[in-house]
Amino acid sequence: MRYGLIVFDWDGTLLDSAGGIVECIQEAARDLRLPVPARETASHVIGLGLHASLRTAVPSLPEEQYREFAEAYRRHFLARQGSMALFPGVRELLQDLHAAGYRLAVATGKSRRGLDHALDSTALRRYFAASRCADETNPKPHPAMLLELMAHFAAAPGQALMIGDTSHDLEMARSAGVDAVAVTYGAHPGDALRALAPRACVASVPELRAWLTTNA
Repeated sequence: MRYGLIVFDWDGTLLDSAGGIVECIQEAARDLRLPVPARETASHVIGLGLHASLRTAVPSLPEEQYREFAEAYRRHFLARQGSMALFPGVRELLQDLHAAGYRLAVATGKSRRGLDHALDSTALRRYFAASRCADETNPKPHPAMLLELMAHFAAAPGQALMIGDTSHDLEMARSAGVDAVAVTYGAHPGDALRALAPRACVASVPELRAWLTTNA
């Protein structure tokens, strides 16, 4: 077992939610009568903390309206949440990794309230021994989430692996000295992910499973 600790991003890596998040950002901008960000721009901010996301996706939004925008986004997200499903094969992959003795964790741009709801609604909580959210520590791409998780498990950087679908995940891993695997079926395009030199880029959950079977 090379990587005793495997850390997963949530949205766009385990849950097929990237497209819905983009639409929610766009709808919230419309609600506040602000310029609607392009899909590419809205996709890029997935995984960042709230303030960093808003500064990038909706630069004309005054800071005093961040709470109003967040509430509009949350309203649209809750309306879509029932249609967001795990990527095919995710549940079985987590079951098998957990059964094999890997310690699993989540590092996400979601709030703690949002992740807790997601863990319960998907019935995946049992597989994760720890998690870190953007409202608990420095958000991605800062390495704090990974550093805190490694400290929690007393794992050295070489014993941890980050799996995510955005450049923010890969930059966080690099800053923490941790290997990373990029999944290209989420928010960010494959070329942008490959440019950050992860150990592997995989295009599906079965490909991720195959890589982990051979390399983890």
